[in-house]
Amino acid sequence: MDIRPIKTKRDYERTLKAIDALMDAKPNSIEGDRLDVLSTLVAAWEEKHHPIEAPDAIEAINFIMESRGLSRRDLEPYIGSRARVAEVLNRTRRLTLAMIRKLHSGLGIPAEILIG
Repeated sequence: MDIRPIKTKRDYERTLKAIDALMDAKPNSIEGDRLDVLSTLVAAWEEKHHPIEAPDAIEAINFIMESRGLSRRDLEPYIGSRARVAEVLNRTRRLTLAMIRKLHSGLGIPAEILIG
């Protein structure tokens, strides 16, 4: 198995082509093992060169609302009054520590995103 680190964009593209050719490899075969190793190398290179930034708190709350079909009224137990929910979602009021704790425990939004 001739596997080398990915150092350049050309190496990256070549590795992607190799992965594409191995997509039908059976697990626990030589080709399957090669696919696993190459995929790990590509993932590490992409994480280093094309990191995905975490969403901000309001984007995360809006995503949860949309994905779960929640309304602003559904956020009142976590944030407070209807007016307070509007202020937070309109970015005129910051989340308090109590709100962050409730949103984290009640909706499962990671606290590090809510704090950031």
